Amino acid sequence: MPSARSEHLSWTTQLLYGAPSFAGAAMVIPIFINMPKFYSDVVLVPLGYLAIAIALARSLDALSDPIMGWISDRTRSPWGRRRPYLVIGAPLCGFAFWALMSPWKSLSGIEAAIWFGLSFVLYFLFHTVYVLPHYALGPELTLDYNERSSLFGVRESFSIMGTIVAAAAPGFLISAFGWSERQVFSRLGVCFALLLVALYWLLAWRIHERAEFVAKETNPFVPGIRRALRNRPFRILLASYVASSITGALPATLLPFFVAYVVQTPKPNLWLSILLLGYFGVGFLCMPLWLVLARRFGKLQTWLATFVIWTVGELMVFFFVGQGDLVKLLLLTCLTGSAFGAGLFLAPSMQADVIDYDELYTGRRREAQYVAFWNILPKFVAIPSAAIPIAILASMGYVPNAVQTPEVVFAIRALLALAPALCAILALVIAYRYPIDEDAHTAILEGIRNHSRGDNAVDPLTGRVVRPPNAKVVEEEIGWFLDYFSVAELKRYLRDGSSAPIRSVFRSAAIWAFLAAFAAVYAFARLTGLKADPGAAASMSVVVAGFALAISVFHLLRVGPARQLSSGAVPADIIRSHLAES
Repeated sequence: MPSARSEHLSWTTQLLYGAPSFAGAAMVIPIFINMPKFYSDVVLVPLGYLAIAIALARSLDALSDPIMGWISDRTRSPWGRRRPYLVIGAPLCGFAFWALMSPWKSLSGIEAAIWFGLSFVLYFLFHTVYVLPHYALGPELTLDYNERSSLFGVRESFSIMGTIVAAAAPGFLISAFGWSERQVFSRLGVCFALLLVALYWLLAWRIHERAEFVAKETNPFVPGIRRALRNRPFRILLASYVASSITGALPATLLPFFVAYVVQTPKPNLWLSILLLGYFGVGFLCMPLWLVLARRFGKLQTWLATFVIWTVGELMVFFFVGQGDLVKLLLLTCLTGSAFGAGLFLAPSMQADVIDYDELYTGRRREAQYVAFWNILPKFVAIPSAAIPIAILASMGYVPNAVQTPEVVFAIRALLALAPALCAILALVIAYRYPIDEDAHTAILEGIRNHSRGDNAVDPLTGRVVRPPNAKVVEEEIGWFLDYFSVAELKRYLRDGSSAPIRSVFRSAAIWAFLAAFAAVYAFARLTGLKADPGAAASMSVVVAGFALAISVFHLLRVGPARQLSSGAVPADIIRSHLAES
C-alpha cells in the first residue's frame, strides 16, 4: 500500500470525478422541491396519494441500495467494480427523470397518480445503479486524510452548482419567457438527463480504479452487513448523519408551501428560486472556508460547528418570520446555507476514513457496501421527512391554491423550522463522540501496512492488538460464515442444540414478514378513492412495510447457513474461539 501522504490527486482527476454530481444534484432539486407541489397544484394529484407514492418509491431502496452495493463490490470486469454501472445506470435514470418531469396533459386522477408513482420509483431505482458505484469510487482514489476532504469538496461543489442552476431555472424561465410550468419542467428534464449521461460516460472513460483494491477478496452479503454494524465509528457517524438528514429534508419539502402560504408572496415561484439561489449560492461560496477550517481544526470540530449554525438559523425562522418577511427569510436562509456545503463533503470524507478502519479488521475493501448503508438509513428517515409532512397538511385541511387555515400555517412553520432545529441538536450530540482524527487515521493506515507484511497491528481507538485477518485462530472463511449469526444466536446454539439456528432464522423472518404484510394491508385499506385522503398513517405504513420486508429478506438469506450450522458444519470449539475473537 502506498503512503497516503503521496496520494495527492490532480485537478483533472478531481474535476472528472466531481463533475457528474452537477447533473445528479440538478435532477434531485426539482424532484424533492418542485414535483410535489407541481403534481398537486398543476397535475391535480391529491397530496395523500403523492405521499403514498413517495413513501413506496423510497421504501424500495431498502432492498436496492444494499444489494447494489454488494454487487458493485463483488463485480470483476475489465472496467473494474464501479465504471460499468456508471455507463448503464445514467441513461436509464435520465429517461425516468424526463418521464417524471413530463406528465402527459391528458393524464388526471388515478392515471396521473400512477404516472408519478411509476416514474418516481424507476428514477430512484436507476439512480441507485449509478450513484452508489460513483460514491464508492471516491474513497479509493486517495487514502490521504486531507486530500479526501478536497476530493469530496470538489464533488459537492459541483453538486451545489447543479442545485443552484436547478433551483433558479424554473422561476427564471417562467418569468423571462412566459413558459408554463409544464413546459419548463419538461425541457429541464431533457437537458439534465442528457448532461447526466455525458458526464458519467466521460468519468467512466477517463478515470481508472485501483487495481489492488479490485483484486481484494469479497465478502458474503449478510456477514458484511453485520461486520459493518460492529464498526463503532461508523455507527456513530451514521446515526449523526441520519439525524442531520432531517434537517435538510423537511425544509426541502416544505419551503414552497412556506413561501406561498406563510410568507404569502404574490410571486411564490420567483421567490422560491431566489431563496434557493441564496441558500445554495452562499453554501458554494463558503466551501473553501470550510475546507480551510477542516484542515486547521479537524473534520469533526468543523462539522459540529455547522450544526450550531443550523440550529440558530432554523429557530429564528420559526420565531421571527411571518407574512411579508421575505428579506428576513432570505437572510436566515443564507445563514443556514453557509453551513450546508460543509456537511456535504465532511461526512463522506469521514466515512472514507471509517472504511479504512474496517479494512484494519477485515482486510477487505467494501466501499460500496458502506456507501449503501450511508444512503439507506438516511433515506428511511427522509421518507417520512418528505411524505409525512404533506400527508399531515392534507389531513389538517390543506387546500391547493387557497388561503390556508391558521392550523395549517402553524403546521407548515413548525415542520419547516422547529423540527429541523431539534434534529440538528440531536445530530451534534451524537457526532461529538466520533473518535477518528488525523493522527488516528495515520495509525490505522500503518496498521493495514503491518497486516500486509503479516505483522500484528494496534487499533489506535481501543489499544487492542489486531491480528492479520489470515492469522486468526479461526480461519477467515469460517469466521465470515459464523457472522451470518449474532453472538446471542451462536451462544444459544451451543446451549440449546442443533435446531436453534433454524428456529431463530425462521422466527425472525416470519415476524418481519407479518409486520410488512400488516402494514401493506393497512395502507391499501386506506386507499378508498381519489377524493378521500389516505392520511399520514397510510404513508408511514408504506415506510414500515418496506423496511420490514427488507429485514425479512435479510433473515431469509440466512436459512441456508442456518441449516449448515445445524448439521454440525462447524465444531463447537471453533465457535467458542470465534466468540472469543469477536
